[in-house]
Amino acid sequence: MDERESIKDIGQLQGKVLCFGGVYSNYQALQKLKQIASDENIPATNIICTGDIVAYCAQPEETVQAIKDWGIHCIAGNVEIQLSNDAEDCGCDFRNGSRCDNFSKEWYPFSKSKLSPDSIEWMKGLPEFIRFAYAGLHGIAVHGSFKETAEYIFQSSSWEQKLSNFKNSNTDLIIAGHCGLPFSQHKENKYWLNPGVIGMPANDATSKVWYMILEEGADVKINFTHCNFEYDYSTAAALMLKNNLPTTYARTLKTGIWDNTEILPEPEAALQGKSIVFD
Repeated sequence: MDERESIKDIGQLQGKVLCFGGVYSNYQALQKLKQIASDENIPATNIICTGDIVAYCAQPEETVQAIKDWGIHCIAGNVEIQLSNDAEDCGCDFRNGSRCDNFSKEWYPFSKSKLSPDSIEWMKGLPEFIRFAYAGLHGIAVHGSFKETAEYIFQSSSWEQKLSNFKNSNTDLIIAGHCGLPFSQHKENKYWLNPGVIGMPANDATSKVWYMILEEGADVKINFTHCNFEYDYSTAAALMLKNNLPTTYARTLKTGIWDNTEILPEPEAALQGKSIVFD
């Protein structure tokens, strides 16, 4: 049974806040993001990760230790929860026999075999949620949703579904992850923000990966900026192939196209290969 701390309150945040998720064992992308944070003068205390530090790529141990040493705020994604509990699958609730399910039977055992006892113990200490205050808003970081760690919530998911999360968590601002695609919605004085992931591209035919920066606003409560970056994806892909991880995921690092869209609702699936543009 998982006995991790459910909610960690980190108090009031001020200044720029960097948010990201889905490192997916992509050590090269993580190293580039650390450099970006340094260039932006954003301290570790103002950085939030929405979980799934470990997944598809080839350096789970190096990635976990780098996150741990960085000292940022991080919640447990479903992968960290499953690994902490010595479970036999990633907990993504993929349809049995689907392509994602079959691929997970390759990368999950690999990740499990590479992680040190120290990394597993660190994962056990990660909270499921992080509460914080920012720019007069009550915020919370979740992986999938406040209701369910592995729940997929997308741009096209109903506002009613999102609104129930605000009500149940008593918040105005939700920083979410899990779905792999960056998006943002501001409605009824509430903000649902998904910074996207840095471990895999966003199915947009580019190798760039996504994160978000929050800043306190003047005319509005907060300003949020979706940002992307290039990194050494060739090395990340080569290491995946060297370790006999799914070739299609290694290819995705280069092409930016997902092997399949089986987890995506129809509106998101229809956007495959199209540029992501934010106002």
